[in-house]
Amino acid sequence: MVGGDASDEIEYLYASIPQIRNIFSVTGKIGEGTFSSVYLAIARLRSGEDCKFALKHLVPTSHPARIAAELQCLTVAGGEDNVMGVKYCFRKNDHVVIVMPYLEHDCFVDVLHSLSFQEVKEYMYNLFKALKRIHHFGIVHRDIKPSNFLYNRLLKKYALVDFGLAQGTPDTQIELLKVLHTKKQEGLLGGSLQRSVFGERNFNVHGAVIHEVSAEKNIKQSKITEAASRKVAARKPVTTKNTSGVVSRKGATGSLTCDCYARDQVCAICLARARQVAPRAGTPGFRAPEVLTKCPNQTTAIDMWSAGIIFLSLLSGRYHFFNAGDDMNALAQIMTIRGSRETVQAAKQFGKAVLCSKELPAKDLRELCEGLRRVCTSVTSGTESDVQKQRAALQTRMIEKLDGWFVGETSVTPPANSSESAMSSAGSMDIGQSGWDRVPDEAYHLLDRLLDMSPTTRITAEEALSHPFFKDLW
Repeated sequence: MVGGDASDEIEYLYASIPQIRNIFSVTGKIGEGTFSSVYLAIARLRSGEDCKFALKHLVPTSHPARIAAELQCLTVAGGEDNVMGVKYCFRKNDHVVIVMPYLEHDCFVDVLHSLSFQEVKEYMYNLFKALKRIHHFGIVHRDIKPSNFLYNRLLKKYALVDFGLAQGTPDTQIELLKVLHTKKQEGLLGGSLQRSVFGERNFNVHGAVIHEVSAEKNIKQSKITEAASRKVAARKPVTTKNTSGVVSRKGATGSLTCDCYARDQVCAICLARARQVAPRAGTPGFRAPEVLTKCPNQTTAIDMWSAGIIFLSLLSGRYHFFNAGDDMNALAQIMTIRGSRETVQAAKQFGKAVLCSKELPAKDLRELCEGLRRVCTSVTSGTESDVQKQRAALQTRMIEKLDGWFVGETSVTPPANSSESAMSSAGSMDIGQSGWDRVPDEAYHLLDRLLDMSPTTRITAEEALSHPFFKDLW
């Protein structure tokens, strides 16, 4: 059934590209993004059979170069190994509709707590197959997350979708991604980029030009002049600090000493500096450390980090796993899991320095995931609706307490007297029957390789497919 708002949008689609009405019967809206919407449509084939399609309508503000690059990603890499392909493309004036096969899919949140361990293994294996394919063509997806990897649980079908944020590696085989990179360097694309449209509204933060610090429009010239009189042989790095005590700084050369090194304020000299340029597009909670620290040279390794976050959610039963308001707090949350020393060492590899107010040890991934999963599976009684409501409330309480567990406790299991720690015998039986009581060490070894803080040693998609964790799927 199509609601009033959706009906108006469908009519707008028909009006924008009248040819659509002659071929398709658009039945409803199934996804929405900042610069596009996706509709379910039915077409009558020559054989007389009705076939379902997904119609992605790109609004006029989308840059032609980015639309063309997305289409080329779909046509060159799509159609095989769980990568969505393209059937047709329609254009009238500045309106474009990309027609893709429709895959009916499950909502990740709806199935997260009912997936068996074997299903999780198959899910990750098929995700790596898709990533191996696009990485082979030199495509960095940049927005790997559950809503961009469609999953039909019943049919065991998968599809990686939405290449609106895709970038090319230096040796990419997608010619239009090379063009896109050139235009971006020349400043012809502006700051806005495409985002995911399958299943989630806009949670992305776009723009390739990033501020290292928030710049003020008016800087008192007297402060700069005063600081300029202090010439030294070497200058301390520029530093920014977040509320969690994590500091990210950028070394620089010159004869001026900034006033804010290791302080929770930004001096006039730093405010006057040019912006730092680095790719940053993607969804909060899934961005790799090298993205959060504005490393300019980002590779396919950022997709593998995002896949690791998905795997972390599947093993722990927690989604969204990370939830931070800005990049530095996001890095602080990652640090509580992977450790402060590991973060500092990784940052040095791509020319960054990270300071932390206290040393945080890396968490044991098995202990972390099993503790959180026990909390999630403790709700087992009542109707399906009641269970979903209880789990939703429980997730909210978990989010409020999680930082305290990570930073202040050696165990992620809630206190024994809390309602979250109570686990019924029915819950235990469900865990055993679905294989969660026999999670092998290989699963956490793979997770550790995916969440490697260093992009140079992080496992690749091809290597992941050969990991012993998947030996029964070879």
